Amino acid sequence: MSARATTTGGTTGELNADVVVGRGTFELRARLRVGPGEVLAVIGPNGAGKTTLLRSLAGLLALREGHIEVGGTRWDDPAAGLFVPTTDRRVGLVFQDYRLFPHLSVLDNVAFAARSRGARRTVARAAAAEVLAVVGLQALASRRPSQLSGGQAQRVALARALASGPAMMLLDEPLAALDARTRLEIRAELRRRLAEFAGPSIVVTHDPLEALVLADRILVLEDGRIAQTGTPSEVARRPVTEYVARLMGLNLYSGRLIAPAQGRIALDGGGELFASPTDLPVDARVLAVLAPTSISLHLGELPAGSPRNVWSGTVSGVELLTDRVRVAVSGAPDALVDVTAAAVAELRLSPGQPVRLSAKATEVTAYPAP
Repeated sequence: MSARATTTGGTTGELNADVVVGRGTFELRARLRVGPGEVLAVIGPNGAGKTTLLRSLAGLLALREGHIEVGGTRWDDPAAGLFVPTTDRRVGLVFQDYRLFPHLSVLDNVAFAARSRGARRTVARAAAAEVLAVVGLQALASRRPSQLSGGQAQRVALARALASGPAMMLLDEPLAALDARTRLEIRAELRRRLAEFAGPSIVVTHDPLEALVLADRILVLEDGRIAQTGTPSEVARRPVTEYVARLMGLNLYSGRLIAPAQGRIALDGGGELFASPTDLPVDARVLAVLAPTSISLHLGELPAGSPRNVWSGTVSGVELLTDRVRVAVSGAPDALVDVTAAAVAELRLSPGQPVRLSAKATEVTAYPAP
């Protein structure tokens, strides 16, 4: 958690929330704290509750139980009969589709929050001009949204959120609508602006790279519950669910430690793996991760001096990724293996083909299951 100086106003304070909310048959239960100057990325599969969480914090959806408090001020507390509407919450909102007012100039879009709170037009515009200067958009002040590129529009949306003097920033898939090149540019700027903001920030994203780059901490939602939380490094290196492992590009296995000195693990799905020796007790429940790039794939007998982890399988799928080919193998255990396109051509890999897999024990990371 970090304390940072703000360049855009707002009151420094912690977000303390216990969110219990229902939508139809779906229920979200999530307890979270986000400190001053801290950026929390919320990731999860579709339907996990990410948008529901954001809508609750913004005041677009009332809690059924729990509370929302920012900087010591309560915004929602059903037990006390308290609910502060969105318009009265000091929240800066940034959406993936920008939601700029098409009939207003960039300057007046950024000035809108102050105007809606009763500020005179000249005062609101002066404050908006200062924010545009800070984020380097003063040259666009007179343009309408239709005259902006996607990257420019998202910068304006961010400026508008910061100009409102927020106590908290909420960003919903802020880069999803941008092309790859623009996304790279805006991601760097977004990271810089959030680093300058003194209040708590929450970024909802489906992109693991955005979460890793933007956030101080990551929270994983699955089925309306918090599945994992930790620093980007902790989540990337030690996922606790299959969803997180696949998102981070790892094979994840659960099992029981049967020989700690050898790092020998009996896997729940069948088969065994050897990891580095551990001081965990016999029969301890563990998770083990293995990167697809750490697995070697063979068609025939393995060469002498092969790693301790050797098993057989059958190719079940071949998928071209950006710079490599991912081969799905069914076996005990199943595995995703990354190889080069040249290797696929040389080995003539295709579904149904029997293969042999190998991996060094030092490439298998084992840790206690939660």
